[in-house]
Amino acid sequence: METIIVQLPGTAQWGGDETGSPELIHLGPGDIADFGRGGAGVRIVLADPGISRRAGQLEAAGDYWRLSNFSRSVSYVVENLEGAGEYLTVAPGRLGAPVPFEFSRVVLPALSGTATFKVFAPQHAYLGEQSVPGGGEQTVHPFALDPTSKYFLVLVALCEPRLRDPSDSTLPGVGQIVERLRPLESCRDLTRSAVNYHIDYLAFAKLRLDLGEEAAGADGGRTGAKRTRLASVALRFGLVREEHLGLLPPRGAARLADPQEADA
Repeated sequence: METIIVQLPGTAQWGGDETGSPELIHLGPGDIADFGRGGAGVRIVLADPGISRRAGQLEAAGDYWRLSNFSRSVSYVVENLEGAGEYLTVAPGRLGAPVPFEFSRVVLPALSGTATFKVFAPQHAYLGEQSVPGGGEQTVHPFALDPTSKYFLVLVALCEPRLRDPSDSTLPGVGQIVERLRPLESCRDLTRSAVNYHIDYLAFAKLRLDLGEEAAGADGGRTGAKRTRLASVALRFGLVREEHLGLLPPRGAARLADPQEADA
């Protein structure tokens, strides 16, 4: 089972306006990937003359990952993309620094300003059933969702109509999800692209959906198929339940976007 996913720099962003899928590297426990300007064995290429040919290394470990900084003079920064400006600094020469974030951006100083790439740890473990001492190997939940994350808020907003009325087959569009969540302090700067990004992350990294031919049509068709399958799986397996509606702002806090303006 993969522990981390690396999104290579310069590729299409999940949920962005570019077509195609982002170029990804999947790493399982014990796998490594070097990053730098380029050379033998470097898998994550950062094309800037101010970056060493072999600047550092990622190592997948359990449900998190480690970063090694091979520079002798500069620190690297790992930003928490789900946090309010939270980050950690990896000092020059530091080896195997553990990174606990589920969504991360690695930032290196460069002549062009900074060079970055993203790392995701979709298999983070969260407490479910009480562990029994001596009960054997721990069970790994197939859908490890963090209810404190922004992607989980997007999933709850997507499932809200069916949670309130199981006979309602309507799903909110991306624009409606944005308007539904914006009253929350953590979602004040939420955009349509960000919601699309979270939907992609849920579909492909967390729930690992196989959309098959449903994803082969126009872009709007792909988005609609993903939203439909996400809601179906989340509700069918109880990943989102009625008590999670309390995470959303009061229903009168913001006017829902006009359905005609929302995504298909």
